[in-house]
Amino acid sequence: MKIEVIGLGYVGLSTAAVFADSGFDVIGVDRNAGVVETINAGAVHIVEPDLEHIVQKAVREKKLIAKTLPSEADAFVIAVPTPNSDDVYMSCDLTHVLTATEAILHHLRKGNLVVIESTIAPRTVEDRIKPVIERKGFTVGKDVFLAHCPERAFPGQILHELVYNNRVIGGVTPACADKAAELYGAFVKGEIIKTDSKTAEMCKLMENTFRDVNIALSNELAKICCKLGIDVLDVIRLANKHPRVNIHTPGPGVGGHCLAVDPYFIYATVPDTAKMIKLARDVNESMPDFVVESTQRVLCKDRTRPIAVFGAAYKPDVDDTRESPALKIIEKLNTLGYETRVHDPYVLNEAYVSAENALRGAGLLLCLVGHSDFRRLDGGMLRELMARPLVFDVTGTLALEGVEIVNYGNLHRYVKGKKGAQAGLVRTRSRT
Repeated sequence: MKIEVIGLGYVGLSTAAVFADSGFDVIGVDRNAGVVETINAGAVHIVEPDLEHIVQKAVREKKLIAKTLPSEADAFVIAVPTPNSDDVYMSCDLTHVLTATEAILHHLRKGNLVVIESTIAPRTVEDRIKPVIERKGFTVGKDVFLAHCPERAFPGQILHELVYNNRVIGGVTPACADKAAELYGAFVKGEIIKTDSKTAEMCKLMENTFRDVNIALSNELAKICCKLGIDVLDVIRLANKHPRVNIHTPGPGVGGHCLAVDPYFIYATVPDTAKMIKLARDVNESMPDFVVESTQRVLCKDRTRPIAVFGAAYKPDVDDTRESPALKIIEKLNTLGYETRVHDPYVLNEAYVSAENALRGAGLLLCLVGHSDFRRLDGGMLRELMARPLVFDVTGTLALEGVEIVNYGNLHRYVKGKKGAQAGLVRTRSRT
């Protein structure tokens, strides 16, 4: 059986690799000729544990080949980006999905399966994709089978989660769901749950929206406690002693290709109803401004010394910067006239520097991402290199002896105009 995967990003390439590793003949399609060339050389263009090994093996065994244009296959899996549109609702931009669907029409045959893995707005498969296929003369559910099979995969663990997580399969008809479930059953070891396409679409969106709303609650709590002079980390620690409470730790905002994007797809579909979803998005989008304002207070608006910024990715231990709140914070600080020196051991960027070069002469270490590498930082290095060994850690990552650490727990003291010894700063491990 030949499978064609359209879109070779984090999810698409990983999916193609898993299919190939399961014995299928796989064609990966991407418009980027550089990506195609890299994959055909047995290498990868993204950082994901074990992915390069599997791709290299699949290419060597001729189970995976990459191309820039679609061709004939038995099953087509579309895994292209679906960014927000540039409109007032930040709706789902289907440009890439529709382009990919049109591109495979010339190669569709009776009996083919078309799967949309891209995250899409509710009713997209039925209202937008199905008509495109049927204009070609096919009857969906009889001639061609169409389904939405959203991934559940965590960057850094994608290959494992594609195999072992439960999978929701949404068919336009029951026959479509059966056909897609048969395909994914070749490698999925979790439960395969069949439903209709619109339910699968909403399920995927709500999985990410649920997380976004709960993160917004903790971020809003951090702002409230800061204004009221309360240690938010103590509040969360004590509240979580309740058997049915699990408040998240606040952070610098929400990034990535899912949580920062997908909730808008629901909001754009029913804006008069999805009010809580939109409010949560507003709260999380406001956090970079809150971090910048708080940084200014910690520094007393002193712009004479550089800020060493640790972390540019949107989450710990990945190279992914999509929608990263850290990048927004860095840009805002630069606009305000601060010199920032960015260090991120995972993100390749010629402008970023080593930890030592970032810290040398800096007046503040601003930790925006909880990379595991940062836990090995030594307080002595900060005292030796920095003009003032002061840290603002919004992640609860750093454990540094003899260094002043400001975190969300004691930030309220700075907001009220106190600093230094009067603030009772954390001098050991910051609480999480």
